[in-house]
Amino acid sequence: MKKRKVAAGAGLVGAVAAASAGAACYKIACVSKRNKSPETDPKRILRAEVRKKNNAFLYSHDPQDLEIITRDNLRLRAWFVPAEQETKRFVICVHGYNCNGPDECGHLFPFYHYQMGFNYLLPDLRGHGRSDGNLIGYGSWDSADIKLWIDYLVERFGEDIKIVLHGISMGAATVMLVNNTFPQEQVKVIVEDCGFTSAIEEVAAAMRARKIKYSANAIANIANIYCRAISKYDLKKDANPLATMANAKNPVLFIHGDKDALVPYEMCGRLYEACPTPKDILTVKDAEHAYSYYDAKEEYDAKVKEFIEKYI
Repeated sequence: MKKRKVAAGAGLVGAVAAASAGAACYKIACVSKRNKSPETDPKRILRAEVRKKNNAFLYSHDPQDLEIITRDNLRLRAWFVPAEQETKRFVICVHGYNCNGPDECGHLFPFYHYQMGFNYLLPDLRGHGRSDGNLIGYGSWDSADIKLWIDYLVERFGEDIKIVLHGISMGAATVMLVNNTFPQEQVKVIVEDCGFTSAIEEVAAAMRARKIKYSANAIANIANIYCRAISKYDLKKDANPLATMANAKNPVLFIHGDKDALVPYEMCGRLYEACPTPKDILTVKDAEHAYSYYDAKEEYDAKVKEFIEKYI
């Protein structure tokens, strides 16, 4: 009897610990953090300095400050820079987790503005940057929000426009989900850079990358219970580019660094294999998460340009 009580007590302690770990995981993974701690890693410090210069260059072009209202009454913000010459070609660049449009995608502005001659739209996802919201959707809500931005462009510039969606990390998952959920006909090409297979797998992978001592899969599943209850979406079902990839409509260019620990490189292979549309892949040797452009700019630019020009 005593052994049973000890075992029951240990089980209760374990369950409480697991629930606490799941709650902490949910808070870290799914609640937005606009005030980030200063960078300490030398490589990230250097990237932060590069981002400042990129942002200054973007803002020197006097971007238009746009906003739209979502169906759940959130105000979303974006920067817009028209092309140097009138064109019907547009790109929407979508940032990743716990970031914002200029910081994540500002380095793409010179490429799309000067080399490609595109109109350039740079939104902040809900819960990020200048947009409303305090929860992170891993593409679940964000894909619907990007479709609202597409509607905005179509209404303002006409039904004959052509749109490229270019996303990084969570933004890459977002643009894949747009492509997999019956996008507007104006969307023609998808560029996904280091996107994940599903949010539940990504949360677990991020825990492993940070060397969390608990079972990553188990804690991610518990975090998903909190996510369904509080955020009202499912990390497994509602933010799952891989599960919906069979419905993909447009050509997809997959880009990934082979030393990515945060979104493991093998995820890219699984997404690529599942994609039924015309596709290509760029693997950047030794690149970590979201560093492919910084580590191989010329190769990156050439591949993206080749892919877009092939289908637009």
